Amino acid sequence: EFPEVPPVIREQLNERLAAEGIEALQQELQALDPVYYERADIENPHRIVRALEVCMATGKPFSSYLNQPKKPRFFDTMTIGLQADREVIYGRINRRVDIMIQDGLLAEAEELHPRKHLNALQTVGYRELFNYLDGQYTLDFAISEIKKNTRRFAKRQLTWYRKDKSISWFNYGGSHETILHAIVSHMN
Repeated sequence: EFPEVPPVIREQLNERLAAEGIEALQQELQALDPVYYERADIENPHRIVRALEVCMATGKPFSSYLNQPKKPRFFDTMTIGLQADREVIYGRINRRVDIMIQDGLLAEAEELHPRKHLNALQTVGYRELFNYLDGQYTLDFAISEIKKNTRRFAKRQLTWYRKDKSISWFNYGGSHETILHAIVSHMN
């Protein structure tokens, strides 16, 4: 359980990241929390900023909050996964990207473009449209890259989730009753 961190600390760290680069923040993390520094992906600015903001807000190392015993839950969970043929998934991704473009994703990217360096904007969709706005891509190519990169991301997600043995998988085109029956059985 991590403490609340005042947003101003994150803002200051992101400003430092932009002005001084990741190396300065890496050095500060190494000084404040050498344990986490040794095990963290120190090339990931988001992780560096997160660890530093906790250190700065609490005066305690970020690593001191890791691996604490979990609070017991008063309920049981069931994780449901939906399986579909790759063609179905890819077709839905392509349609969803087209809808997002129609619904104003490009205008949103134009508005956010001055802040394109922020970690939260280094995602599929924005990254490609920023390349278009910077003149590196045509709009059609940017959209095709969004679709391609989203499909790749979905493939990685599926690989990750298939390793989780606690997920109950159901066919995307199957009946809702099958899923409801499994939930009721799980509850009993």
